[in-house]
Amino acid sequence: MTKKKTQKNGSAISIANLKELLKDNLTALWENDAALKTRHAEAPMLIPPVMVWGAPGVGKSTAVRELTKELGIGFIDVRLAQREPVDMRGLPVPENDRVKWLVSSEWPRDPESRGIIMFDELTAADKTLQVAAYEFILDRRLGELYQVPPGWYIMAAGNRVEDRAVSCAMSSALANRFLHVEVAPEADSFLDWATANALHPAVVNFIRYRPALLFSQEGEDLQRGWPSPRSWERVSTMVKIAEKNKHKTTLRYTIPGLVGAGAASEFLAFYKSMYFAEDKLGLRRRLLEGLPIPLMTTPDQLYACCGAIGYYIKMENDPKSFKPMCENFLKFGMNLPSDFAAMLMSDVIAGLEGTKHKEILMAHPLYRQWMEKHVGATCDEKEGELSLFGRK
Repeated sequence: MTKKKTQKNGSAISIANLKELLKDNLTALWENDAALKTRHAEAPMLIPPVMVWGAPGVGKSTAVRELTKELGIGFIDVRLAQREPVDMRGLPVPENDRVKWLVSSEWPRDPESRGIIMFDELTAADKTLQVAAYEFILDRRLGELYQVPPGWYIMAAGNRVEDRAVSCAMSSALANRFLHVEVAPEADSFLDWATANALHPAVVNFIRYRPALLFSQEGEDLQRGWPSPRSWERVSTMVKIAEKNKHKTTLRYTIPGLVGAGAASEFLAFYKSMYFAEDKLGLRRRLLEGLPIPLMTTPDQLYACCGAIGYYIKMENDPKSFKPMCENFLKFGMNLPSDFAAMLMSDVIAGLEGTKHKEILMAHPLYRQWMEKHVGATCDEKEGELSLFGRK
C-alpha cells in the first residue's frame, strides 16, 4: 500500500466513541429524519459508510459485534481477504442461452431487517477482491440481482501501514466514499469493558497501574506476542486456566507468548505482588474476621492489594460472610488515598450492579462516612455516586 499519513493520536477515536458514532448513523438510517431532508429509502445513500483504521488487536471487530448484540440487530462479518471474487459477484450458472447469477445466501433479504455488514480486513484483500466489493459498498447492490435492505449499514475495517500487517492499496474511488476514523487503544474504555466482561482482576488492575502497556508495538517482535487489548484478554484466560489447575508456574511461559517478554515480566511481578498479599496477609480472612489490613508501601503493591480485595468482595456469594466483609472493606477504604479509594469503590460497585450486595454496601453507615471523606463533607450519597463513578 502506498504510504499515507494516518490520523494523529489526538484525533483518533476511542472504542466507546466509535460505538456512539455507529449508533447515531444507525438511528439516522432507521428514522425519517427531517434534518437529512430525505425520505427513509434515500437515507442509506446519504449516510457515509465508516472505514475504521487501527492496529490488530485494538478491538475494532469486537466493538461492532458487541454493538449489534446490544441493539439486537443482525451482524455479517465479511473477511474479504479470505473470499473469492465470485463470493461477492455471485456464481454464474448457464441457463439455456443465457447466464443466471446466483447471489450468496448470506446477504440479508428481508426488507424490514436491520443490521451491520462489516467488511473486515479490507486492506488485506488484493485489488481483485476490492474491485468485487466496490459495487456492494458504493451502491449497496449487486447489479440487478441484489439490493441491500435499507435497514442495513455498511462499514469496513483495516490495518494501517505502520502496523506491518498485510496491506494493499485502496482505490481513491473507494476511499473517497468512506468516513475514515482511526481507533486508538484507550485504557478507560478497555477497563470498563474488562470489568463488565469479568477479566481476571490481575489484568484489570495491572492496566490501571500501567495503562501505557495496554497497547505497545515499540521494540516488540510483531511476529510474536505483543501487548494489545486482544492479547490482554487472552492473558486473563490463561491466568484463569492456570489458577483452576493450580499450575501458576506455567504462566512464565504462556504470558510472554501473548504480550512479549517485557510486558510479561512486569505483569508477572505485579501478579506475584497481588498473590503475595493474599498468601502472606490472608486478605479474605482479614476481611471476614475484621482484622486490620496494612497499606502497601509502593504503588504497584497498592494496586495489587486493592485488586485482590475488590475481587474477594465481588465474588463473595454468602450473605452472612458478605456483611462483615463489606464493613471491613469500607474500613480499609477509609485509610486509602482518595484516588485509590475511588478506583476500588468504582470497581466494586460495578461488579455488584444489580445485586442485593450493592444495596447492603450503600446502606451501611460507613458508606456515608466513606463518601464524606473521599467525595465531600456535604454531598448526598446519590450525588456522590454520580460525581465519583459517573453512573446513574
